[in-house]
Amino acid sequence: MSAISERRERERAHRHQLIITAARELAETEGWEAVTTRRLAERVEYSQPVLYSHFNGKDAIVSAVALDGFSELAADLRRARQAVPEPGQALRAVCRAYLEFATERPALYQAMFILPTDLKFASAETPPPLRAAFDEFVNCFRPDNEQRELFAEVIWSALHGMAVLSDSGRIPPDGQEERLDFLVTRIADTR
Repeated sequence: MSAISERRERERAHRHQLIITAARELAETEGWEAVTTRRLAERVEYSQPVLYSHFNGKDAIVSAVALDGFSELAADLRRARQAVPEPGQALRAVCRAYLEFATERPALYQAMFILPTDLKFASAETPPPLRAAFDEFVNCFRPDNEQRELFAEVIWSALHGMAVLSDSGRIPPDGQEERLDFLVTRIADTR
């Protein structure tokens, strides 16, 4: 690849990330309804055709934001798991980190789990960042546990329910620790 081609590719990657960052910032401040190609084009100071050369519409932008989110989530969960020396406490730390992520980054969490995306979950086409986040739950269970992926799915599902129900005000936020204790104790007892 020539130096000019490499520079163009770097510039394209930079524009791509700039669009993702702008979409995410706009969603966090004004909600996903405010994220339109017109608003993004104005914000990043590129024409709408340039945006469409990177993304085929809003759903593709949401998917790209979600993929970035899974990279961040995987890193947060890994740090939480590795910060706890005792294996029994790793699951609790990972669960708490997950709930904090959902609470602190609501628009990003929506892109990852609520809004339509083309990301494949639990399949051969699952993107590595998504798989890495899931694996942090799996790694909380003993390697000799043949059901560790099932346990991880159940934990993740329960946490997702807790995050969404809490965010919508359908369950009180002050009961979060008690729910987390119940979930971790019941699952951890069967590891």
